[in-house]
Amino acid sequence: MLVKLVHLLIQLLIILVFIHALGSWIPQIRESRFYELLDRIVEPMLRPIRQVLPNMGGIDISPMILIFILILIDRAIGR
Repeated sequence: MLVKLVHLLIQLLIILVFIHALGSWIPQIRESRFYELLDRIVEPMLRPIRQVLPNMGGIDISPMILIFILILIDRAIGR
């Protein structure tokens, strides 16, 4: 039961990170209240990854890395 709940939460986080990454490209979404809430949820998880990554000329791959980490955690818990 607990494993299923954690799996569901991880899947939800993956979706939120994906929406956050897409929304960062669209000014109308980025300025919305929904995106502000989404930013409060996702940004604390992205910040440590961004601090470790070198500057890549304006390309932010931290959402992809976070999604990869979440998938690894999900698979480790599922076993």
